Amino acid sequence: MIERLHGVVEDISGINSKLVLLIGPPRSGKSNLLGKLAARRQLRLLNLGAALGRELLTVPSTRRHLQAADLLKDLAEDFASQGVLLMDNIELLFDRTLQLSPLDLLKRHAHARRVVAVWPGDLREDRLSYATTGHPEHRDYGIDGLVPFKIH
Repeated sequence: MIERLHGVVEDISGINSKLVLLIGPPRSGKSNLLGKLAARRQLRLLNLGAALGRELLTVPSTRRHLQAADLLKDLAEDFASQGVLLMDNIELLFDRTLQLSPLDLLKRHAHARRVVAVWPGDLREDRLSYATTGHPEHRDYGIDGLVPFKIH
């Protein structure tokens, strides 16, 4: 599977939006696969929840929604290498208090470089979702502008 993922990451270098989402059920090996890709390509892996969470703690809670996207941009610059950014634990992006559009944010980063991220939700009938319907953090998206990489 690492060979297939490595090939996809190479293949997307020439397209406009270079976003690959690793999608699969919990404990299916998404993070492990991303770690293998990081090791194979000698890249650093951005644990977004830990890194962005640390940065947000320095910002007053009333201003976090104003600075979250810029803080993420700085982290992406620090962690990207060889035109690739690897991201895991992105659940913090769905926090309603931050007022972010997680998928749009990932797509924006994927215009400048290849981005491979673990998606913490489901893919059904060409629709990405996060959390269940009715949950305050529920999101539903189409898959235009990204490459879904399913792990079973």
